[in-house]
Amino acid sequence: MKLLTSIILASVFTIIQPTWAATVTLGASVQMSGPLANTGRYYRDGYEFAVAQINKLGGVKVGNARAQLGLKLLDNQSENNLAVRQYVQLLTQDKVDLLLGPFASDAVIATSSVAEKYQVPMVQGGGASDQIYSRGYKYIFGTLPSATKYFESTIQAMAKLSPAPKSVALLYADDAFDVSVAKGTRELLAKAELSIVIDERYSTNASDFASLLAQIRSAQPDAVLVAGHETEILNFIRQAKSLNVSPHLYSFTVGVPSADFRKALGTDADYAFGMTSWLPSASLKDPYFGDAAQFAQAYQKKFGYEPDYHAASAVADVEAYAQAIEAAWSVDPAKVRDALAKLDFESLYGRVRFSDAGQISLPQTVIQVQDGKVVPIYNHDFIGKALYPTPAWNQR
Repeated sequence: MKLLTSIILASVFTIIQPTWAATVTLGASVQMSGPLANTGRYYRDGYEFAVAQINKLGGVKVGNARAQLGLKLLDNQSENNLAVRQYVQLLTQDKVDLLLGPFASDAVIATSSVAEKYQVPMVQGGGASDQIYSRGYKYIFGTLPSATKYFESTIQAMAKLSPAPKSVALLYADDAFDVSVAKGTRELLAKAELSIVIDERYSTNASDFASLLAQIRSAQPDAVLVAGHETEILNFIRQAKSLNVSPHLYSFTVGVPSADFRKALGTDADYAFGMTSWLPSASLKDPYFGDAAQFAQAYQKKFGYEPDYHAASAVADVEAYAQAIEAAWSVDPAKVRDALAKLDFESLYGRVRFSDAGQISLPQTVIQVQDGKVVPIYNHDFIGKALYPTPAWNQR
């Protein structure tokens, strides 16, 4: 009898134990140092946080087996040429299974060519330029909405303000993302019948905006729309204050959602408009973190700073792989690629569903800094009260 009992228990134990496959390793080259490191950290931390959480819940199912996710990250020092070499290394030397992306459209444009050459998917949440998706590549997928539409909700909101802006200054950096933003914004402004009185490109990493601000002072546009990186935006605002250049509305593609932006400027951040594809709402349910609000709380506890849409986008990248691997029943790159193309699931970041070109579609919510806090203002309609017109610097 004891022998029979032992045999039965051994059989049950064998049945309930999962079969473990080898670790599925995701690889990425990320800006951990250099001028883009402050934003690059969202991707480093977001990738690590998502991998840890998915593994905590049992990893991913690969066919009839389960596997833990592994992560191999390299520091590209904010150098695109180094990033390209590192992605080759990740595939040929480190033998990672699948690729996550770097931050910034220029970096994604350069490195996604490696993914395409080796026919290994890259899921990235750091580049939004339309140029990424205009080359007919089959192995690039992105979780940032189209750069050409970044100011779409802002322009819609402007039409409903009182008094509604009539003239606009459009300023943009010369990298791929900001050039795409400018291209799309021109079309949106023309459709809205708004006059563009200044349309100027400036150099990436520019620190001196005196000449552009002098043009704004002379032209006196009602609104100024600026596409650039966070450091550029900080320099622009500081110099606008020093020169007391105060249109009715300033709006920026980056910076405004970030706690670092508000900390760096203090009360000078107030009245700044921006946009975000993500807010930490409990209504955004997630299979791994519960919801976006729970995720944001856990993320801040772990890393000591608030996540913004960059971090949420990075987490969605890893979740997309978890979903695709399980759907494909495989880690074969071609099969995972085909599964990614068919994905459609709700996440803490929103609905993840890629277009035929490989890009997600999410609306941008207009936000504004008010008393040091980010306030949602507009998403198809007003959801908050805008502080408008912006008072002159010397009257705040």
